[in-house]
Amino acid sequence: MHKLLSLALLGGAIALTSCVGTPKAAESTPAASVAASTETTASSESAAATEIAYFEEGGIAIRGADPVAYFTESAHVAGSDEFTHDWQGVTWKFASAENRDSFIADPEAYAPEYGGFCAYAVSQGYTAEIEPDAWKIVDGKLYLNYNKKIQKRWEKDIPGFIAAANQNWPGVLN
Repeated sequence: MHKLLSLALLGGAIALTSCVGTPKAAESTPAASVAASTETTASSESAAATEIAYFEEGGIAIRGADPVAYFTESAHVAGSDEFTHDWQGVTWKFASAENRDSFIADPEAYAPEYGGFCAYAVSQGYTAEIEPDAWKIVDGKLYLNYNKKIQKRWEKDIPGFIAAANQNWPGVLN
């Protein structure tokens, strides 16, 4: 079951909403859910709220994988309960204090695309959970996939699937 939490800053007032709905894709782990937060972005005409959601289970992002290690070690490395940071409504785990501090300094540089949901699924118009060992860095961005089999399918047209996923994100969360 997906749980969507939304925090919005509207005209100086904060609105918190929560809704529980059916998952958009079959998930093997019933505890998988969505954590969402709102970032306000300003344009020359007006400010608009953009909802960013992250794949999490039990409040832990991307199944406890260290997002920085994908970049620094070119590997999936499990994070530790000793090194954590709460960001965007979920807890991120890290293998070291150095990785945690790097993430804190620039979380957008290390956080996975599409909220850590399967990049292939998002390109197809839905969300799906991920396996942290099915990953790839493309143009300095981290993409995760449902599993290695789906990752092989995604790798057949990475630019096309990224373009489609960019069109679908974050609308697939609705």
